[in-house]
Amino acid sequence: MTKNSTMHCLSSQINIASILPPALIIEFLLGIPGNAIALWVFCFRMKVWRPSTVYLLNLVLADFLLILCLPFRIDNLLRGEHWVFGDPLCRINLFMLAANRSASISFMTVVAAERYFKIVHPHRRINRLSVKQASMMSCGVWVLILSLRIPLLTSQLLQEHNGTFLCRSFSSYSMIPTGILLHYFLYVVEFFLPFSVLLFCTLRITWVLKHRSMNRDRKIRNAIRVVSVIMLVFALCFGPGIVTGLTTLLIKQLSPGDCVSFRLASECFSASIAFTYLNSVLDPLIYCFSCTMFRNTLKKSISYLGLCQLEESRRGSVTSVT
Repeated sequence: MTKNSTMHCLSSQINIASILPPALIIEFLLGIPGNAIALWVFCFRMKVWRPSTVYLLNLVLADFLLILCLPFRIDNLLRGEHWVFGDPLCRINLFMLAANRSASISFMTVVAAERYFKIVHPHRRINRLSVKQASMMSCGVWVLILSLRIPLLTSQLLQEHNGTFLCRSFSSYSMIPTGILLHYFLYVVEFFLPFSVLLFCTLRITWVLKHRSMNRDRKIRNAIRVVSVIMLVFALCFGPGIVTGLTTLLIKQLSPGDCVSFRLASECFSASIAFTYLNSVLDPLIYCFSCTMFRNTLKKSISYLGLCQLEESRRGSVTSVT
């Protein structure tokens, strides 16, 4: 367990512990059914598979696993940020949060990049990937992400402060351990690099629309809509975390003795987790916008279930009459 002497302006975030739980509970209640339905559609109702479908399935998996970690954080906050599940579960929980956040960002970027290549470079070999090759690439993405996040499993993350056990991957270290420093670095890089890719894809696809006389091409307009939605969701969900996180580090570097400002910035950073989890709630919009097959399959499934219920009610009515 980390000692207070190795920490910088360490404190329990009482305000966050009282404000954040309602938002997280709402996101959990919305995110679980949305992602469960999406997972059901992809696994049991989708008949035709393409590389884009594989990437979206992996995005669903990342979101679903991310939302499953949420009850632990809600419980932690309801207890005044007092972690009662022990050090191993603290590490596992933070590892899953970071890994699934990275996976969600990665596959959102892959979906946008795939649309970019299909529109801007339609004759490139990458557009002819098979479902098997897309699956292998997705497995490679997961292996890379999990490998880079291993320091969260090997680092000491549970800290004691005035009798309260704090479970944080981002904390007020006086000297940041190497493994945690890698975690910080990845957190920053996995925002700016994918966001740059998303912005580039959006601008290039828009340029193609305007300069190739393809204003009536439904495929082009759909691609712009998909990439734009992904970029907006990305900025809304992950932007607040990166802004508040960098602000906290900047205060620590420029004014290390100003604990009041540091703690305020730290609380704002902790509050940004609500936006991070919001990503799992909003991503079903990406599935509907980016995959016509998913949208049509979902409509057919809802229609099918509705017809089944109608048929059962009719049968019940006939039985009661006879």
